[in-house]
Amino acid sequence: MGEYAIIPRPASVKYAGGRFLSRGLPRAAGAFGGEARVFEAQLAAAFGEGAFSGGEAAIRACEIPAEGAAAAGEFYWLEILPDGIRLAAAGAAGAFRGFQALRQLFLSGFSGGELSVPCGTVEDWPRYPWRGLMLDCSRTFFPAAFVKKLLDALSLHHVSVLHWHLTDDQGWRLPVRGYPLLTEIGSVRYDSRFRRRVGGFYSEEEIRGIVAYAAERHIEVVPEVDLPGHTSAVLAAYPGLGCAGGPYRVEDRFGICEDVLCAGNDGIFDLAEAVFDALAGLFPSKFVHIGGDEVVFKHWQECPKCQRRIAELGLDSAPQLQSWITSRLAGMLRERGRAAIGWDEILDNAEKFPLPEDAVVMSWRSSDGGKAAAAMGRRVVMTPLTGGCYLDYRHLDCPDEIGVWWGSSTVAQGLALDPAAGMGEGEAALVLGGQGNLWTEALYAGKLAEYMVFPRICAIAEALWTAGADRDVAEFGRRLAVHRLRLDALGLQQYRGPLG
Repeated sequence: MGEYAIIPRPASVKYAGGRFLSRGLPRAAGAFGGEARVFEAQLAAAFGEGAFSGGEAAIRACEIPAEGAAAAGEFYWLEILPDGIRLAAAGAAGAFRGFQALRQLFLSGFSGGELSVPCGTVEDWPRYPWRGLMLDCSRTFFPAAFVKKLLDALSLHHVSVLHWHLTDDQGWRLPVRGYPLLTEIGSVRYDSRFRRRVGGFYSEEEIRGIVAYAAERHIEVVPEVDLPGHTSAVLAAYPGLGCAGGPYRVEDRFGICEDVLCAGNDGIFDLAEAVFDALAGLFPSKFVHIGGDEVVFKHWQECPKCQRRIAELGLDSAPQLQSWITSRLAGMLRERGRAAIGWDEILDNAEKFPLPEDAVVMSWRSSDGGKAAAAMGRRVVMTPLTGGCYLDYRHLDCPDEIGVWWGSSTVAQGLALDPAAGMGEGEAALVLGGQGNLWTEALYAGKLAEYMVFPRICAIAEALWTAGADRDVAEFGRRLAVHRLRLDALGLQQYRGPLG
């Protein structure tokens, strides 16, 4: 009897005798027509339009009442019989996840114009709603076509969030009306590795196209604009927003830069208003990531305007300015119907300005930030540095592997990710989920990005989708051996070494 080898592993799989056989790929009919059209387009991209059979649709989709397990918005049920396939879901998101499970079976079961899939039933629903990947397009600018290719591959694994890192010291990728120099100057830098200028930015049309493409695949795109640190690209374009007034440049070097937005300059909030207007107009997501990580306080401690601000606010130190800025930015987003997300540094130095109640903490330095935030009653996304979540790290601690030299992050670590580990029931209920992070300092091409993402995101997706603590790396490896053929069929570069 065949093995479905679905990743993430479904909640329940029961095999039956016989096989579903088809000359050509079957088409879908019934409910959830939009999801069926995306599913068929995905198969056509892999096998060509001529791969479909000309007969009656053999996949029947139907909507079921949202009761019991089906009340989970992404629940789906599949029944594969010798004479056809039935898909049931309580909503469109669940139907799409079911179609992606079928897509996996078809990618590995279609050969020589014939499809062969073992009969059985699959019943499935997710552990967490936030199952994400962060893509850094500041350090390396990836064209819209690559972002869409990655989104399509992520959808195969039930990934639900693309956290899109659009700004940093090395480049600004977002058009903002009223601030044209952000893209004219801030989007391009000299790269000493290639001895030329590199960069680019996304047009409003491209962003809308990516957001719509993701939405068709039931992926939410959460934009990130890093404030008040990691802003060298902003300051190169508008030097008056810095404490020293320049000169500044879009950074070629990587790491932490001392130059940050001047906390004593009200112009930084005018900029934030314009940026948030742009984001609200382009991204329907209810979340906006404001960064807040790795802010260096040196200039705030020396700047007369920042010192006056400290005195006006009755603060004890320059680092407390960050919590004040976070509070103001969160308020601006609240006015636009959005909630702020920040890296776990937004918890620090918050004696005078506690973290806003609607803010979400993305815990990266360890799991401690997430635990502290949940204890305060704040929502949490877990992506700890040492938890297999950093996909810019080498796959193994080996000098022959590409990636940053200071760490490794294995498939086995990603599979073991447990976002609510060590939390009580009430705190665990505030954990939205987790994600993998692809920072791109050491990458300069899409194929390198694919190699760093796959198959580690497959393991992270399983840890966030599939309930239960029994993470068997060997069993996952057996399914992955089949799944690698699917990744090959999608034209994805992938790491093929040891899993842990």
